[in-house]
Amino acid sequence: MNHRRAAALAQRQRLLLARSSELRVHLAADAAVLQRPLELADRVHQGWRWLRVHPEVPVAALVGVAVLRARRAWRWGLRLWMGWRTLQRMQRRLRAIG
Repeated sequence: MNHRRAAALAQRQRLLLARSSELRVHLAADAAVLQRPLELADRVHQGWRWLRVHPEVPVAALVGVAVLRARRAWRWGLRLWMGWRTLQRMQRRLRAIG
């Protein structure tokens, strides 16, 4: 009986190993679909890390745009400032009501 049990366990182990190998192949094929989106995510993450190390680049770009298009920049800056002030007033009023 002991020999039969060992043979059955060995057979079960072989079947499980074969199934595991088959599942690995399927997983690799399924993961191939995700390769391009994950590569894109990695590139975005690397770009973000680069910008955090080199913050002078976007600041210089913004200054350049502001200098080249000062009138438009002032107009948008004024709009943003007025919007921020309006938002602050609304928040104060909502806090007073609530």
